[in-house]
Amino acid sequence: MNNPLPGLPALDRCAVMGVVNVTPDSFSDGGLWLDPQAAVAHGLRLTGLGADLVDVGGESTRPGSQRVTEAEELRRVLPVVRELAAAGVVVSVDTMRARVADQALAAGALLVNDVSGGLADPDMARVVADSGAPFVVMHWRGQSADMDALAVYGDVVREVVAELSVRIEALLAAGVKEEQLVLDPGLGFAKTSEHNWALLGGLGALTGLGRPVLVAASRKRFLGTLLANPETGQPRPARQRDDATAAVSVLAARAGAWAVRVHDVAGTADAVRVVAAWQAAGPS
Repeated sequence: MNNPLPGLPALDRCAVMGVVNVTPDSFSDGGLWLDPQAAVAHGLRLTGLGADLVDVGGESTRPGSQRVTEAEELRRVLPVVRELAAAGVVVSVDTMRARVADQALAAGALLVNDVSGGLADPDMARVVADSGAPFVVMHWRGQSADMDALAVYGDVVREVVAELSVRIEALLAAGVKEEQLVLDPGLGFAKTSEHNWALLGGLGALTGLGRPVLVAASRKRFLGTLLANPETGQPRPARQRDDATAAVSVLAARAGAWAVRVHDVAGTADAVRVVAAWQAAGPS
């Protein structure tokens, strides 16, 4: 069911990637895990709840956010990556910086999750190629501070697939192996709610590129919009979107996603196992 990725355990179902934001300003849990020991404890908790891998990030990419310095990102991320990896957790590092990726891999991370798909730092492709580690290539059009203005598409599914295809070719030309690549449609990044739903409904076009696909819908703004209070029009608060996130996870797993990236691991871990059992019981 799942494409094997170098250095990662093979699973017969959609994987669950738990989120550890070592930041003060992430949109749903900023500040909760800023202390390294709190972040490590949270990562271990997520693993105990069923996360197959834990994604550690030290820089918020919420809409409108400003970048932190490389030194600050390293200070936030490396101790957490090191301790989680030492405890046997499969760790992913969520970064757009090649140096952060390189040092996190040296500290024990096994996967690089770059929301810019290698566009933000020209050295990222070299680091990934040299490491041989799996690399999440997200569809990206620009930094978080400006991305809402870039959400202009004629056919969002076709254009996202085409732009990711260009990134794949560029990364292969830079020495990254095809077996390392994971694709992410970039829900919420230079996308309106309508664009996000179109991409989820058209996920088959992305899985059709032949590489594993990561779906990261957890608690995002488009779910809050869908679940808005009918009387006030106020979006559902981020931490009240986990049931909707689990529903997306079920549908993504059913559509062939390699993994789903979520804040609330327990519900999604149960959900993807139900999908796998359902599919196993169906006609071959």
